[in-house]
Amino acid sequence: MRRIRAAVTGAVTLSLALTAAACGGGSSTGGGSNDSPKTLTYWASNQGASIEVDKKVLQPELDKFEQATGIEVKLEVVPWSDLLNRILTATTSGQGPDVLNIGNTWSASLQATGALLPWDEKNLDKIGGKDRFVESALGSTGVQGQDPAAVPLYSMAYALYYNKKLFAQAGIEKPPATWDEVIAAGKKLTAEGKNGIGVEGSNLSNNIHQVFVLGKQHGADFFTPDGKPDFTSDGAVAAVKQYVDLMAKHKIVAPGNAEYAQNQSLSDFSNDKTGMVLWQTASATFKAQGMKDEDWGVAPAPVQSGQPGTGEATNSMVAGINLSVFKNTDNLDGALEFVKFMTSDEEQKILNKAYGSIPPVKSAQQDAAFAAPAVAVLRDTLATSAAALPQVPEESQFETVVGTAVKDLFADAAAGRPVTTESVRAKLEKAQQQMPKK
Repeated sequence: MRRIRAAVTGAVTLSLALTAAACGGGSSTGGGSNDSPKTLTYWASNQGASIEVDKKVLQPELDKFEQATGIEVKLEVVPWSDLLNRILTATTSGQGPDVLNIGNTWSASLQATGALLPWDEKNLDKIGGKDRFVESALGSTGVQGQDPAAVPLYSMAYALYYNKKLFAQAGIEKPPATWDEVIAAGKKLTAEGKNGIGVEGSNLSNNIHQVFVLGKQHGADFFTPDGKPDFTSDGAVAAVKQYVDLMAKHKIVAPGNAEYAQNQSLSDFSNDKTGMVLWQTASATFKAQGMKDEDWGVAPAPVQSGQPGTGEATNSMVAGINLSVFKNTDNLDGALEFVKFMTSDEEQKILNKAYGSIPPVKSAQQDAAFAAPAVAVLRDTLATSAAALPQVPEESQFETVVGTAVKDLFADAAAGRPVTTESVRAKLEKAQQQMPKK
């Protein structure tokens, strides 16, 4: 997901959504209709530096679609702080859009509500077929073995962004490739009066993304192979502690970052306050905040060996945005036509260039723009060293309860309270108790 925000009440709302049938707002059967063939409503996620930026990017493309099909698309760009709960409310009320963006990590959870159109072979054929999409992106579209609940729209991966001016001032000659090197670089930066690395300590989803990757590096997945929560394994505990220790032990994260949840770490980076940040496709945001391309560099996110790969060398989750259709849409044919348009080669190039993301459509990804240094690292990470978050119905609750545990641990670190293996395990035990019983 891009511009991730905390969805604090998501677990409660999701529990309600999973126990309710998706109400039919588009047809009496709840199976979709073509009663309103000339209009579509579209909820887009906030991908750019602001909602107004997104409108400027998207509206010309929606106008292009209307000119070609005669279908008017009514756009609403929804902030990340509201998006998950808006979607979950729509699954129970039936008062939702025809087409919507979802964070790809939510695919399995939203699939379980039964409110989204399944992308079976027939529907996939209407947009050009499954084989058009990059395999790693398809891995985050729903539970394995079931028809996808969405199709990929924008692909992203985490990378390490570094401020070249601050690196030069601190005498750091190259970007770190291992966690030990991150800590060493961070201490050189703090010695110069700067923050070593930025985090978004109150951003639940960002917390999950980081500790999931560190969990992979410690041999932990946070769920067992049969889908049961496994938050207190030694690897999971070590992952969470390693992340929080960037502030608690190594002091390379400023205490104020414990309260960050609105991309303040990117602002600090752009304003020469912080030397490094782990983020997804940050180039468009840096540009919007006044940085020039030559002011920053990008490198693969760190792994202990220094060489990203699979398994314990994983250095990113498979990030991105998926496109879904509400199953009870009033314009089923138009919704499918719109998804086909948005995933066409031309639109994939236009939209992913605008947002600095990677097209999940193979042929569009071959455009020269996606070989530029700023995106080549992300593209290679997706292809070789990224792993999908667990595709289980409880994934949204996982983001909420474990993300909150990490948030609370950052608050402890910021207040000078000790963060120990025992305190981390206790927080994760509490989080696991909040998960629904299978």
